[in-house]
Amino acid sequence: MPTRVTLPHFLRLFTFTNLTFATLADLLYFTLLSNIKKLASQTMWYGLSSIAARFINYLLTPFLTYSHVIKTSDFGKMGLIYSALPVLNVLFTYGFETAYFRFSSREEYKQTIYSTTAISLFVSTIIFTVLLWFNQAWIGSATGLSNIPQLIKLSILVIAFDTLSTIPFAKLRQEGRPVKFAIVKILGITINMFLTWFFIGYCAGTLEKHPDSIVKLVYHSEINPIVYVVLANLVQSVFTLLLLFSEVRLIRFRFDTKLWKEMMVYSLPLLIVGFGGIINETFDRLMLNKWLPGTQEFKEAQVGVYNACYKLSILITLFIQAFKMGAEPFFFKQAESANPQRTYARVMKFFILVITVMFLVVSLYLPIWKYFVGPQYRVGLTVVPILLLANIFLGIYYNLSVWFKLSNKTIAGTYITLIGTSITLVVNYFFIPTFGYMASAWATFLCYGTMMVLSFVWGQKAYHIPYAWKKLVAYMVIVIVFFFIQKGLTLLWGNIWFGLSISTLLVFTYCWFIYLVERKEFKKLPVVGKMIK
Repeated sequence: MPTRVTLPHFLRLFTFTNLTFATLADLLYFTLLSNIKKLASQTMWYGLSSIAARFINYLLTPFLTYSHVIKTSDFGKMGLIYSALPVLNVLFTYGFETAYFRFSSREEYKQTIYSTTAISLFVSTIIFTVLLWFNQAWIGSATGLSNIPQLIKLSILVIAFDTLSTIPFAKLRQEGRPVKFAIVKILGITINMFLTWFFIGYCAGTLEKHPDSIVKLVYHSEINPIVYVVLANLVQSVFTLLLLFSEVRLIRFRFDTKLWKEMMVYSLPLLIVGFGGIINETFDRLMLNKWLPGTQEFKEAQVGVYNACYKLSILITLFIQAFKMGAEPFFFKQAESANPQRTYARVMKFFILVITVMFLVVSLYLPIWKYFVGPQYRVGLTVVPILLLANIFLGIYYNLSVWFKLSNKTIAGTYITLIGTSITLVVNYFFIPTFGYMASAWATFLCYGTMMVLSFVWGQKAYHIPYAWKKLVAYMVIVIVFFFIQKGLTLLWGNIWFGLSISTLLVFTYCWFIYLVERKEFKKLPVVGKMIK
């Protein structure tokens, strides 16, 4: 662990070594850059693991959407069940992962926090699993999948094993051990992908050609193939927990009641935030299935189209997820240092620089990205740019949310999330019957945009952070203008090579513009600065 350098340390250094104020400023800036370097390093590892793991997982999207075994309505069913799983995840973890990061820096709790948190989640997971197991009709009614009971049973077990892995994973993140985190994640998702291919690709194809094949012992064609996709997920969850055995065995029978009460007070508002966040992120599939007019098969097919196109925001969602994993423990640790607000502001700048480039790469090269999904799903590609912008807003909101997590005002996050949830529900309810999944895309955009603005305005009053917000807004406006320039030019001439050339020119222009504006900033960064003259 690097030594924490505080302001008093620098003042003593200044007093005894005749350093100038300019040198003092340089030292402070060096400390700031080293902190960001650490975050970048951890985000890189979490990013590589998340990108590798999620990319392997996302390879299942073209595999499943091109497969003749999986119908569009089946893919819609998968979207419905994977919309319900995050809701259960929020219930099962009830904000204790964030609470673990928040209280792990408290000296009086360092010996007991890991075991207390793990025991609490273990006991509650058993209780919740038993309750859901005997009330499976509730999940079936909510998802419209009552006719596939195997799917519901497997889903309950998936969320139970995933919950048991939550705190061991959090321990790896809190201790700054992203390498093991990456290995476990990648191995788990590799198992998932292999089993999905085995069931859907090998077994289903073999039985079609050879009905008496031995594979009928493990695969039954009369069972909906989505059941086997979730079964592969369950095996991944169990395998992942086994890989975390060295962390699990560190749990001791030490339960700090005082600590647990404090964590519950801190995390309960986060439970509401979590529920609201999941409603905003995944409930649009369930709302489409409920409020879209037409037959059940048509509804599920529309959910399948929307679910497939949603996955085309892969680069931005992967980066946000990787950043969140590295940033959450990082932000809490930085709160102990001198003037952490400068660090938070600089992190936001680099975050937006990266994410705006990603927006251009995905939105402008959509004629290439569209082959990621099967032809029958491409009718929904118009939602992709809207969802990309929505996810940019969400990523910025994650950055902004540091103010209420550090100031223990998590109730503020609750209010903001509830407002966003209200927007999601109202827009979907009134516009899905007319506009279908386009309404869901715009609801996501308006929801995250509103949450971002509210968090910024409220946060600047309660915990001021010197964001260069005018410049950052300008960057976002520029990439949106570039997107419309590309769309306008390609409408005039629909040649694909012309469109890709214009896209490349615009991406290069934006990157060059960023380089010119932020050149001095880049020169001070490690590694990158050495490449800039």
